[in-house]
Parts: sequence; structure tokens; C-alpha cells
Amino acid sequence: MEKTNGIRCLDGTMLKIIAMISMVIDHVGDMFFPDMLWLRMVGRFAMPIFAFCITEGYIHTRNRNKYLLRMGIFALVSEVPFDLAFEGNINITHQNIMLTFFIAILALKLFDLIRGSKKDISGKYSIGRTLLGILAVIGMAVVALLVKADYTFFAVIAVFLFYVFKDVNHYVRPIPGVAFLALTRTMGYYCTTGLSLVPLMLYNGKKGKGLKWLFYVFYPGHLLLLYVLKLILAGN
Repeated sequence: MEKTNGIRCLDGTMLKIIAMISMVIDHVGDMFFPDMLWLRMVGRFAMPIFAFCITEGYIHTRNRNKYLLRMGIFALVSEVPFDLAFEGNINITHQNIMLTFFIAILALKLFDLIRGSKKDISGKYSIGRTLLGILAVIGMAVVALLVKADYTFFAVIAVFLFYVFKDVNHYVRPIPGVAFLALTRTMGYYCTTGLSLVPLMLYNGKKGKGLKWLFYVFYPGHLLLLYVLKLILAGN
């Protein structure tokens, strides 16, 4: 791990907490205050940071198959709270972000499998196999679009960009992924997406306190609580 300095003061746990706070503000704005666009603008920090953390999790996990399985299980657990919170009923018109991240992790596994190892002589990856791996990632991104997972194609590609630039300079690494999201989703309150670069550039590469299950439980939990609150307010 490269040496960090005082400016890079955020670890992985802090990044997730920032993203979760941003996500809650976004969802509160969406469900209760649709006319207060500043709430949705604050919420644009969440997606790039979560996508970056998914990549970090994939890179550093001891067992990528278990990581994929864990995300898949919580994608299933989160679907009902997600539907109730945003649709008011259970349907298949829009799927939750954990399904998107499940697809993104699967895309990374396929990319690594197809690309294979570096050549012994040149120390580089095969160009042909790398291109086939990229096509597989694009294919998985299309799957996310077809199943109508949250952030669809865009989230899968962003996770991939954070991954393929993992070995470049720390301050450069998050730019392609954030730029992709910022440039492809520019309408209305999405204009603040690029500001997520600030916390990502303050990341020090350390895991932090862990709280391994925090995001997994928090995501469906907060959606369920917001749905119950919405029912209570509607009853009044």
C-alpha cells in the first residue's frame, strides 16, 4: 500500500458512512419532499462512492465468490422494501441497487476470468482476451439495463472503471468512473455527481473499523423504515 499523507483522511468505513448519509437524504427527498431538489443533489454523492467501495471490496475480499453470494442474498432481501418504499407495492418495474452491484461484481469476475493472467515474457495481459473481457462487462451492463436494476448500465460500467484504473495514481484513479457517471447523467439534480470526487480523493486506502454488515443491513432497513413513516404520515 502506498504511503498516505494527512490530506487523505478518509478510510473505507468513513466513505461508506458518507455515502449512506447521502443516500438517506436522497431517498427522503424523493419520497417526502420531491420539490426540494437540493436534497436530491446531495444524494448524488452516494452512487459513485458506493460503486468505488464495491470495487475496493472486490479487490480486497478474501473470497470473491462469498462476496458475490452475499450481495446476491441481500439483493433479494432488499427487493420488497425497495418496491414498497418507491412504488407502494411489490412489482418488477424497477430493481434495487444491490442487484446492480451483484451484476457489477459478476462482471468483474467474468472480466478477470476471460482476461486471464499476464504473459510470462512481456508481463502484460493479452490484448485480445482483454477486449473479450471488456465485451463481457458491457454484456453484463446490458443485463442490468434489461432487468431494470437501479442505475442500470451506468453503475456496472462505473464499477468496472474504478477497477481497471486501480493501479494508477491515487488522485487519478476515481476520475474515469466519476466522470462517466457525471457526463452520462447530467440532467437536473445529477449535476452534483462530480463533487463525489472530493471524498474519493481523500480516501487513504485503509479499510477502517470494518462494520462489514452495516451497509448490507442498513440499505433494506432504512427503506423499510421510510416506508412505514410514509404510511404513518399518510394515515394522519
